[in-house]
Amino acid sequence: MESHGGVEGLAREVSVSLNDGVVSSDISIRQNIYGPNKYAEKPARSLWMFVWDALHDLTLIILMACAVVSVGVGIATEGWPNGMYDGVGIVLCILLVVMVTAISDYRQSLQFKVLDKEKKNVTVQVTREGRRQKVSIFDLVVGDVVHLSIGDVVPADGILISGHSLSVDESSLSGESEPVNINEKKPFLLSGTKVQDGSGKMLVTAVGMRTEWGKLMVTLSEVGEDETPLQVKLNGVATIIGKIGLAFAVMTFLVLMARFLVAKAHNHEITKWSSRDALQLLNFFAIAVTIIVVAVPEGLPLAVTLSLAFAMKQLMKDRALVRHLSACETMGSACCICTDKTGTLTTNHMVVNKIWICEKTKSIQTNDNKDLLMSSVSEDVHGILLQSIFQNTGSEVTKGKDGKTNILGTPTETAIVEFGLLLGGDFKTHHIESEIVKVEPFNSEKKKMSVLVSLPDNSRFRAFCKGASEIILKMCDKILTADGKSVPLSENQRQNITDVINGFACEALRTLCFAFKDIEKTSDADSIPDNNYTLIAVVGIKDPVRPGVKEAVKTCLAAGITVRMVTGDNINTAKAIAKECGILTDTGLAIEGPDFRTKSPQELEEIIPKLQVL
Repeated sequence: MESHGGVEGLAREVSVSLNDGVVSSDISIRQNIYGPNKYAEKPARSLWMFVWDALHDLTLIILMACAVVSVGVGIATEGWPNGMYDGVGIVLCILLVVMVTAISDYRQSLQFKVLDKEKKNVTVQVTREGRRQKVSIFDLVVGDVVHLSIGDVVPADGILISGHSLSVDESSLSGESEPVNINEKKPFLLSGTKVQDGSGKMLVTAVGMRTEWGKLMVTLSEVGEDETPLQVKLNGVATIIGKIGLAFAVMTFLVLMARFLVAKAHNHEITKWSSRDALQLLNFFAIAVTIIVVAVPEGLPLAVTLSLAFAMKQLMKDRALVRHLSACETMGSACCICTDKTGTLTTNHMVVNKIWICEKTKSIQTNDNKDLLMSSVSEDVHGILLQSIFQNTGSEVTKGKDGKTNILGTPTETAIVEFGLLLGGDFKTHHIESEIVKVEPFNSEKKKMSVLVSLPDNSRFRAFCKGASEIILKMCDKILTADGKSVPLSENQRQNITDVINGFACEALRTLCFAFKDIEKTSDADSIPDNNYTLIAVVGIKDPVRPGVKEAVKTCLAAGITVRMVTGDNINTAKAIAKECGILTDTGLAIEGPDFRTKSPQELEEIIPKLQVL
């Protein structure tokens, strides 16, 4: 990297501007030179491969052996064509089972291929032609400038251009669970790894099969699949029946043989043998084979296969794709469903629903105007609130080609910025007015996000902080009044604010607090303080429950399936949503992860049957 002259040198060599990104007209040329951002996939399995797999069923193998013997013995004893009927009947039964299983699995594999392609088609944020935009991961090319934030999977190999406290989980490649810090000294980002903390921009240097992940994909092969409980039991039953049938068949054959020999000896004909005797012996053998054939239930695999095929069709009507027939049986055995909250039970489009500011709570409707919302507070309070929204955010506001305003960022950030725009704020204006000195991106341990900005007069700094209400409230010792002054926060007020926060949470709102602190220009001006903040506002953000969720939960409970919610949210918010969905009942338990992990196995045995929210 040094020999190429750092990131700037690399950018020159791949003919790209780090500020403006790739020019759209170059994309096809770059794909021709450096290859597309796709991994070479194994060729699809043919129908005959699925037929071959289906033929490996133990019951079917026993039946095939029986069919062959049955045909051989039947022709010898009953002649052509009467002797063939039993054997041919079994063969037809086997063929039917094999074809139903193979065709179902083959059709599902084709659908899964389409689904898999769709699933891998993630959108990534890049800068192209000076504009930040979303593109498909498959359209990424060498030279693209990609924006990364917490939770993103790195879409290709690349070099860090700039970033704030960026750390990456490389366990998918190296197996090491410790996150790796990415900075100027160690700027290499690998495809397939996950951003654990911070944010940054990277220059793509390799795509598709030329990435480290691509090289690894070449060496990996697919692992086999386990059998389902029903298949294991059926194979066991077939083996037992086969053994019992074989034992009785052998016993019957020996008894008939003994009887025949005794009768021959009694008539002093033990030395005289004719073709009639040979036919008699063959008849005994035919009886023995018939016992085995009758004992092994040839209808059983067919009955199971057909019922699973119907189950698969039914699941497809309910928009559930099943890759293998046997999975229907596993699904049918489910007695508990653990579900996430955000995006699964809810729509994952956050909106600010309530705000507490200057000791007043207001409900917000999307068609409210800013005068109605801000009628009781001064211009100063309005200005500070907008500053805290637009300066301290990981989102970006862009204008699309159609002239529409798009907000790029996490759902929570998007909701807050949408609220800021509703209040009449302007993203660009606030960024021009004051310069950002330092950013501490949101991370799940600290549960807050901070930013330090230099004010327009350039003599002072202002720190903005937002995050989990209980954490931000602890950092505050002052509160903003309606006329824009900071006054000390009394214990009584602190208790009132805690009640407001709990009240919001009980209404299934995710609460966030905004705070600020003015700092004189000092030597440690580039570090963001952790205390003595002034509380600006508390906002309650709602993620509305998806339509149909309540009915779906009701159906599951009626079928005897326990539904549990497992979420990273505040416990009060989780409880409120769980009650709204019908998951949390009066006798049910809601518990937090840290408490859950301290319980002993005996305590867990008591808790788990009643546990509904974690």
